[in-house]
Amino acid sequence: MLKIIIDENILFAEKAFSHLGIVETVPGRFISNQLLKNADILIVRSITKVDEGLLRNTNIKFTGTATIGTDHVDLNYLKKNKIAFADAQGCNAFSVAEYVVASLFYLSVKFNFNLKDKSIGIVGVGNVGSKVAHFSESLGMRVFLNDPPLERGGDPRKFVSLNEILKCDIITLHTPLNLSGIDSTLHLINKDKLDKLKENTILINTSRGAVINNNDLIETLRNKKIITVLDVWENEPEVNLELLDRADIATPHIAGYSYEGKANGTIMIYDSLCKFLNVDKQYDFQLPVLQNPVIEINFSTRFEDSMNQLISEIYPIADDDKRMRKMAGMSSSNIINEFDNQRKYYPVRREYNNYKIKSTNLNETIKSVLAELRFKII
Repeated sequence: MLKIIIDENILFAEKAFSHLGIVETVPGRFISNQLLKNADILIVRSITKVDEGLLRNTNIKFTGTATIGTDHVDLNYLKKNKIAFADAQGCNAFSVAEYVVASLFYLSVKFNFNLKDKSIGIVGVGNVGSKVAHFSESLGMRVFLNDPPLERGGDPRKFVSLNEILKCDIITLHTPLNLSGIDSTLHLINKDKLDKLKENTILINTSRGAVINNNDLIETLRNKKIITVLDVWENEPEVNLELLDRADIATPHIAGYSYEGKANGTIMIYDSLCKFLNVDKQYDFQLPVLQNPVIEINFSTRFEDSMNQLISEIYPIADDDKRMRKMAGMSSSNIINEFDNQRKYYPVRREYNNYKIKSTNLNETIKSVLAELRFKII
């Protein structure tokens, strides 16, 4: 019978995969070459480095990652050794886009600005970036797109240079971490780029920590006010405490951690593995229905204030930030444990489309915005 090693934080792991073989769930950082000696299938998240060091002299035939990124996987090694591979691209795209929306409404209240007065530059417009662009347009922002690979590939959308993006009021990063080549994104945002940002630019990173040179960002923040939203960190789970202190919103790589996002990741890998094994799917993924999906809200205040109140009832991003700041003053080892635990025990967060909005004073503009954000209106 097949032996399947799965990261213990993958939703539905044991229940979904048990009919395919003997399932052993393991903390992602403890998956080792020795553990895989007698295993056939490996399913991981981004914290497990999948390379020759992990897979050498094992019988692994299939590797899946329940994530949208693959920078932790040596794809060339897998191909060379004829190990099948599957990822979960797009699984949590709505989750990340909704995180960006939540952060923008939170900041619009904190710093008293209207989103319709802002321009937003989106770097990377694949699954996630495209949804961020759609949401941003629905909120009345001027949207600018940058994605050289898509532009070269003939994508019909209008793209601008990175230098044009740097002029925007809001910049949000949604690229993979490419370490080399023409489309390298390692330290894509460095001192040179940061120097070009105007005061009070909002910089959001939900992609990979090393897309921004964190040391350069710290140096910039010492001398210039850049409003920063950081969900990912260079060298995570180690977190630079000065950068944590200077960030306006800080979270532990959970932008994509909606319940739906995690479930979709499992479903996509499950489907791929069943196809690889040529067996019928048996597990029925049923997500729990919300018991109280109706939110009553009065839209009599400023739009941003009302929307922040609404979204905070669904996803209080300030709570994630508060938990993250518990790391201040911790030792390096304690920071690592705290970072992992905050992800492991992350509260259940459901996506916007699960909720119904009830209000007596919705105008057509607000109704349109709510619909574009996937809320149901009753």
